[in-house]
Amino acid sequence: MGFVSSRRARTIFVVAVVCAGVGAARAAEEHAHPIPEKLGNVTFKTSCSPEVQAPFNRAVALLHSFTYQAAEQAFRDVSRRDPKCAMAHWGVALSYYHPLWEAPDAAHLRAGLNEVDAARALDATAREQAYIEAAGAYYRESNQLSYAERARAYEQAMAGVAARYPDDVEARIFHALSLLATASPTDRTHAKQKQAIQILEPLYLKYPDHPGLAHYLIHACDSSELAARGLAAARAYSQIAPSAPHALHMPSHIFTRLGLWDDSVASNLAARDAARAQGDVGEELHSMDYLTYAYLQLGRVSEAQQIVSDAAARTSLSGAEFKIGYAANAMPVRLAIEQGRWATAAKLEPLAGSPPQVAAIVYWARAVGQARGNPPQNDAADIARIAECRQELETAGSQYWATQTGVLEQEARAWTAVAGGDAQKGIDLMRAAADKEDAVEKLPLTPGPIVPAREQLGEILLAAGRPADALSEFQSALKGAPGRRGALQGVARAQEQLARQ
Repeated sequence: MGFVSSRRARTIFVVAVVCAGVGAARAAEEHAHPIPEKLGNVTFKTSCSPEVQAPFNRAVALLHSFTYQAAEQAFRDVSRRDPKCAMAHWGVALSYYHPLWEAPDAAHLRAGLNEVDAARALDATAREQAYIEAAGAYYRESNQLSYAERARAYEQAMAGVAARYPDDVEARIFHALSLLATASPTDRTHAKQKQAIQILEPLYLKYPDHPGLAHYLIHACDSSELAARGLAAARAYSQIAPSAPHALHMPSHIFTRLGLWDDSVASNLAARDAARAQGDVGEELHSMDYLTYAYLQLGRVSEAQQIVSDAAARTSLSGAEFKIGYAANAMPVRLAIEQGRWATAAKLEPLAGSPPQVAAIVYWARAVGQARGNPPQNDAADIARIAECRQELETAGSQYWATQTGVLEQEARAWTAVAGGDAQKGIDLMRAAADKEDAVEKLPLTPGPIVPAREQLGEILLAAGRPADALSEFQSALKGAPGRRGALQGVARAQEQLARQ
């Protein structure tokens, strides 16, 4: 077991870990037994029966590594073993709230509220009631309040729990996570991320084996400004909780931000294997998308092609679940666009059921492929599809994705202008797209744009015979995305042109 609940549990865990590391003399014996589960060390005291304290700690550890389905089942098992355990219902409710992923659907919102009500109906300590009511703040009035409003209500409630119980480590950790969930992607000062870091860093020094601390530090530092600050946590997290596929993948967020492509490959190969073994399709595809991206930056095209082919062979995938849909659609787009395979890009089709912000990526690839093909083709229909996706998102009030889709639309129009012989119009459109893209942080579900708009602007300027301006844009692109192969090659080409002048 990978958590701490009692002296006996700690002893069992230490013995298991030691046995897992013995040498060749024990190798045959080890192969006869499963590898001991390792999820990190979590101690979350409850008033539930002593017999379920260790399983409860394990469930919380799963929750901290975003292993949500397993966490739900673990909390339900605690509830079956101790029907009077109110916090088991709290845990199930939290397993439906994915703070940094997609919002729960209506069915999960109802289920979450039911679990909160079930917890309220049982005896609990004042501290436990505070946790339960904080969860209730998220699930209340779900048919009237927006996701953002409910996330803010939960953040405020957890701030109250942490203030009321300052010695409660878990309260402070969950409060830090709630801050990350409400951080605005347009706040380039990263104020809430820095607030979360102030909470997490001192605790991480004191509890270096806690999975949530390392995990949430990585998320808090997932930006160009803060990435280097999260490198130590990134290198540690996969060792803290290697039984959780997400823990194996998550370090690659920092590796990607810093251009550490070999590290990202190793991280995502391990995560992909673990996710496949555990039947976690979403995490497997997510890791494969990051893996494709890293392989392409290393110039390992055949390996990227194999990953894309492996994903395409899974004919049962549905684009409706964002994590699956984004990765399955983005991977072939990355491969085609970064390799300049314009004819291939022009023929891509979005996965059935893909939401508008995901389908728009494929329509963008089609439009760019047609505009940059030889000869260029009319891409008006695909640009119109991107615009329809943007309008649908605006109507739904999804401003972040409406902005991102608007950037794709402007990029496609820029390449159309260039194809039509109006380079200056293309430059103006792409510069506007780059400015919009630079003003908004990416979400953690993606390794970044297929190709940053600033990098595309450099390409257009270079083709227009303006190498000095192109060099400036490529260098600017590399500040936001260090180590990107296309931008590095752009810098080299611009410098060559300048040397010939």
